[in-house]
Amino acid sequence: MTAMTAGTAAGSATGSTAVAVSLESVRKTYGDVRALDDVTWTFARGGFTAVMGPSGSGKSTFLHCASGLDRPTSGTVRVGGVDLGGLGEAKRTRMRRERIGFVFQSFNLVPSMDVEQNIALPLLLGGTEPDPARLAEVVGRVGLADRLRHRPAELSGGQQQRAAIARALITRPEVVFADEPTAALDPRTSRDVLRLLREAADATGQTIVLVTHDPMAASWADSVVFLSRGRIVDELASPTVAAVMSRWESL
Repeated sequence: MTAMTAGTAAGSATGSTAVAVSLESVRKTYGDVRALDDVTWTFARGGFTAVMGPSGSGKSTFLHCASGLDRPTSGTVRVGGVDLGGLGEAKRTRMRRERIGFVFQSFNLVPSMDVEQNIALPLLLGGTEPDPARLAEVVGRVGLADRLRHRPAELSGGQQQRAAIARALITRPEVVFADEPTAALDPRTSRDVLRLLREAADATGQTIVLVTHDPMAASWADSVVFLSRGRIVDELASPTVAAVMSRWESL
């Protein structure tokens, strides 16, 4: 396979209003190791894209750079047209809190807070009280209305992940990055989590970028981007589990 640049499926949007996230000639190095190697790609607004690749392919580095959690060594990352490299740390933090949502494998809930407080945390950190109607909407969407006073330790793994998804959605972010959100869950709970992410893209037009090693999870996306040795080497539109597995095995 040969390295690809933006231009197909989820990476095809060219107008700035249609692009949620763009990476241009992005490189990330750690000493002599090049984790990302001249990556150029765009994610269309309202799209659901899975990112896959073998261990060490650069998936986590790709997510961290695309989301503003880390700075690339060189190249440009834009979210909603805003160049993250041009922002100071305080503005980058505010950007991540208000316009970018995160869902992680380890949930990252605050143990001392109840479910409602954990969901509202991005707003509270910004000095804003949650709108009751918005909170009720998000809580209802993830099915946790009867768990709002529970702390994370009192929830199942699936309930904790649904709380993490609600927290990612509460600010109406333009894009949600999900890093292996189903890896620690059983198949049924995984489907519930993936359905919530799918609905976020379909019902609200939010952009979802899902990093996963699971072909079943990837099949929920509109397209799958494959990484190998820090480069985007392939893309699969309208993925099925069988098609994802076939491409995966050829990397």
